[in-house]
Amino acid sequence: MTIAAQRWLMTAPGVPLERAQFAAEPGAGEVVVAVAGCGVCHTDLGYYYDGVRTNHPLPLTLGHEVSGRVVATGAGAQEWIDHAVIVPAVLPCGECDLCRRGLATICRTQKMPGNDIHGGFASHIVVPARGLCPVDEPRLATAGLTLAQVSIVADALTTPYQAVRRAGVSTGDLAIVIGVGGVGGYCVQVARAFGAEVVAVDVDARKLQAIAADGGAALTLNAREHDAKALKKAVADFAKSRGLRSTEWKIFECSGTAAGQTTAFGLLVHGATLSVVGFTMDRVEVRLSNLMAFDARALGNWGCPPEYYPAALDLVLDGKVVLAPFVQTYPLNEINAIFGAVHAREITRRAVLVP
Repeated sequence: MTIAAQRWLMTAPGVPLERAQFAAEPGAGEVVVAVAGCGVCHTDLGYYYDGVRTNHPLPLTLGHEVSGRVVATGAGAQEWIDHAVIVPAVLPCGECDLCRRGLATICRTQKMPGNDIHGGFASHIVVPARGLCPVDEPRLATAGLTLAQVSIVADALTTPYQAVRRAGVSTGDLAIVIGVGGVGGYCVQVARAFGAEVVAVDVDARKLQAIAADGGAALTLNAREHDAKALKKAVADFAKSRGLRSTEWKIFECSGTAAGQTTAFGLLVHGATLSVVGFTMDRVEVRLSNLMAFDARALGNWGCPPEYYPAALDLVLDGKVVLAPFVQTYPLNEINAIFGAVHAREITRRAVLVP
């Protein structure tokens, strides 16, 4: 089955995105998803404004936070027809040696919408059926959410979910999140859901206020008001006041900035885990021997294996992670203006584009 569809193409960095017609047709093992919503991620802006290279040559449709409904299927994927789904931001093949050994996030033939294949800033998207996350629509309605809103689960929620899970966060831990807009805001909520007391660090007072009010941060610190030594002392004083350990802090760098990465590294303590979640092309200078001296570890985080998506979505549907105050929907045909507004930091919520 072929569906007449539209998508917005990036032809070159910084050049206005162009709307184009295309025929959406699934191959074997693939589905066509009618897009309900697609979130605008910092990674999309990196491709568009900073010249970060995509794996698929341009022109390319960006967008990897996608939710929608399956409206056509190829051979072997018929069971997905008419299902509401979230499309994982990274789709591993599921068959290679890495996937079989539980290392799906480094699958060498993985497909990332908006990077390896055409993405979700479109009316429809063609993706592999393997790994799709079904959405329970009655539970979605009970939670007071729309299918478009949960598109951001595909990255903004599941990426920090994977980071928190891998870091081993549990009840009684101290978690520190650097950069609490977008992914970082959800990292605060996920860490709290895993039982941690959470310190939120940012340079934007509006974001800190929002995460304290709706995101459950126990302490907010503005990095503009503290040097590295004072910031670490403020966190240590907080830990002591709450009866938390002075060791084994779980630190999540979500800002995707050189300053944020430097701040995160400066918060290492004995037995700490530093999880790098945000991305920047900038270089930072750190003393790696601190990892040795503190017997600490640093972890990179690339996406989230599809098998963990249902558990992450459950946090939302059970009310343990709040989406609505941090998401704002806009018409897809305003994509160029919305990209500009997000890049200029005029929009503080996660922007979701709706066809």
